[in-house]
Amino acid sequence: MPNTGRLVIVGAGQAAFAAAAKLRALKDDRPITIIGAEDVLPYQRPPLSKKYLLGDMSFDRLLFRPEQWYADNRVEFHLSTWVEEIRRERKQVLLHDGTVLDYGTLLLATGSTPRQLPAAIGGTLKGVHVMRDKRDADHLAEAMLPGRRVLIIGGGYIGLEAAAVARHRGMEVTLIEMADRILQRTAARETADIIRAIHQAHDVVIREKTGLDHLIGRDGQVTAARLSDGTVVDVDCVIVGIGVVPNDQLADVAGLEVKNGIVVDEFGRTSDPSIFAAGDCASLPWQEGRIRFESVQNAVDQAEAIALVIAGGDAAYRPKPWFWSDQYDVKLQIAGFNLGYDQTLLRADGRKGTHSVWYFKSGAFVSVDAINDATAYIVGRKMLELGINPDKGVLADPNSDLKQLLRT
Repeated sequence: MPNTGRLVIVGAGQAAFAAAAKLRALKDDRPITIIGAEDVLPYQRPPLSKKYLLGDMSFDRLLFRPEQWYADNRVEFHLSTWVEEIRRERKQVLLHDGTVLDYGTLLLATGSTPRQLPAAIGGTLKGVHVMRDKRDADHLAEAMLPGRRVLIIGGGYIGLEAAAVARHRGMEVTLIEMADRILQRTAARETADIIRAIHQAHDVVIREKTGLDHLIGRDGQVTAARLSDGTVVDVDCVIVGIGVVPNDQLADVAGLEVKNGIVVDEFGRTSDPSIFAAGDCASLPWQEGRIRFESVQNAVDQAEAIALVIAGGDAAYRPKPWFWSDQYDVKLQIAGFNLGYDQTLLRADGRKGTHSVWYFKSGAFVSVDAINDATAYIVGRKMLELGINPDKGVLADPNSDLKQLLRT
């Protein structure tokens, strides 16, 4: 394909790598430069908080490709580097060291940043951690020692996965969630009840309707936490899992449209047609509104769709969400997106130890949570792709064959 100017990719995560790899697979020969703030090549993030943190996987196995791949595919890399400014009128980016790079096309794959606790309530004390990148994982590995006490703030998937790893490492775990229950924003009560029971069976203390008042420290190190009900819990470290915010500041300063993320159209274009955005930082069209999908699957799919557009295609990106979460020996797989659901159906098979929760909105099937139930996940995902509305009687019968729903 003709060279139409350099593609500069800001960010070096899943979306950045996926876009570069897809363009080379399409035989697009334009120069590609990736700018990454970390000092390592792009790597898989989900295993960081699981197999890597547990010592079951070395970091080199997390790399998408070895260094030679980038040289062989003519992908230039700037490590430990970040962009200070986008100069849209000149089609340039200014790096922190003063280097100026020209671009024909710019892709913002800047990701997101974990929310931090305010300093006023102890957020800057030593021993307070978040989990996002390799550095975070390395710091946590040093803190997660057998017999130590950890407080996990937040009962979403990040906090629950951290609780599972902490118990695996022999820590005493207390998890607090200020909402009425864990997973309140992301899953039905049925799913939350199953996940809660699993954690309690592993001796995790879960305290719902309980927030943090402030952390207590000694000599700059966290030692305890006063909770919203006035109780004080002694701790050796704290893990904060209270969500993320999109890294959209660079785009905002450059005058691009920003609203809880960088606003893009169905092709991934921002308000500047030469600039695209993908992954956690991008706010994309969804049904009658906009949404940010914080998932590896979306980062890959959206970035590859953008690569096709950059290479000359005109196909819109149509998200088909799916997610997963590993906790202990439990695999939770989610197909679809349950936003706005108004009905759920629990399918359980106690003999097999599997469960699935099916979500409906105005009578239409929109999502499924499959807990140690690969069949429910596969069938549910296929039904969403085909637009099949399942027979609820079949779903409710634990002895029925779900695959028959694909033949209706």
